[in-house]
Amino acid sequence: MKLIKNGTIINEGRSFVGDLLLDGEFIKEIYEGEAPRGNYDEVIDASGCFVLPGVIDDHVHFREPGLTQKADIESESRAAAFGGVTSFFDMPNTIPQTTTLEAWQAKRQLGVEKSHVNYSFFFGATNDNVNDFEQLDTHRVPGIKLFMGSSTGNMLVDKYEALQAIFKKAKELDLPVMTHCEDTEIINRNMQLAKQKWGEDPAVEHHPEIRSEEACYESSRLAVLLAKESGAHLHIAHVTTAKELEFFGKDENITGEAVVAHLMFSDKDYAVKGARIKCNPAVKTAADRDALRKALSNGKITVVGTDHAPHQLKDKQGGCAKAASGMPMVQFSLVSMLKLVDEKVISIERLVELMCHNPARLFHISQRGFLRPGYKADVVVVRKGEPWKVTAEVIQSKCKWSPVAGDEFAWKVEQTFCNGSLIYNKGVFDAACRGEELEFLSSATGVQKQFLKKENFTGIVK
Repeated sequence: MKLIKNGTIINEGRSFVGDLLLDGEFIKEIYEGEAPRGNYDEVIDASGCFVLPGVIDDHVHFREPGLTQKADIESESRAAAFGGVTSFFDMPNTIPQTTTLEAWQAKRQLGVEKSHVNYSFFFGATNDNVNDFEQLDTHRVPGIKLFMGSSTGNMLVDKYEALQAIFKKAKELDLPVMTHCEDTEIINRNMQLAKQKWGEDPAVEHHPEIRSEEACYESSRLAVLLAKESGAHLHIAHVTTAKELEFFGKDENITGEAVVAHLMFSDKDYAVKGARIKCNPAVKTAADRDALRKALSNGKITVVGTDHAPHQLKDKQGGCAKAASGMPMVQFSLVSMLKLVDEKVISIERLVELMCHNPARLFHISQRGFLRPGYKADVVVVRKGEPWKVTAEVIQSKCKWSPVAGDEFAWKVEQTFCNGSLIYNKGVFDAACRGEELEFLSSATGVQKQFLKKENFTGIVK
């Protein structure tokens, strides 16, 4: 058994100094104060550190299969472990697209063989594959990913009848629908006007004018209408505008995700970081960023993910038309959010809600996202200390760049445990570790749902 000793445990709205006992792949006990004396296989002194559940990132693009010159499951799951992320949901816009049962099964096998941390893979919707949803193992898929706007991978679903069918079938199968919401007609019109004004490749500063507030709002509005009509659970990915926040907080079946890039950057940062922060939907105004930050605390935003999307740096050259959209962030998501804790944007307890508890609740993940006896031992230990700088040597993503390269952080991930294995320990990585496929419970199973949503869990030894 392993004992994580003397750390400040952050879990379910509480913080206290205590010990965490791990037995194999499970959490055995949580002690408020000292654990009983005993013969432990390993003791990790977490004095001065904070002990959190492992981060669950509901939104990554690990690029495998078919785009492995940019990234692959091995390299990006390693980056995740370095960053305290112990579980991820990967998106379907790979080659081939994860829009058939065969492609989904093949991707699951890649997870078995290559992922260092826990994994799951969204199934992608198209205009004509809704009948394939019934073949999915709903206990092994987090949900249906629906591109309601053009983005990387050409997976746009633009037929209204197809959209209705997708939401209806997802409701029948009790699967969340996670949407990329941008109106393609509005974007195309804006791009045409931008090219007329600024040439064939408008400067990247114009990206938020092309992928505009209107484009995001109109698409999100349609998604909300479809969700209300069907009763399906709608989870809108990477919300970027203050205006869209009006859709959240009224209906528990309509939830929103903010991603780290939109919480950290604003349109003022294009002047320095250029196309390195070009993503879809675009990084928008400082007012939008500040509204998103406020929404972290007022309940409008439910989950923080990354939309981790590596590209080779050569593909990030150019402006709105030529530079690829997307950036690698999974390794630095937790330390970036801890910076917002220091800035008093959110509390550390709320950070854990957004990055650990709420993904588990929202997707009904079995035995993860919380520090509870009997749960899988996905744990991260973080420390605040002397500032350190992000350099190329630090970056684990295969693309070897990051939009935060050159930035300094005071927080550092000390240890990451995945299913009880110490996969990352102060710079030392155990490459032999493999994660597990995530399991999802049915939200219709009342006892399970209540247990997942239970607050202030009392299974702590005082």
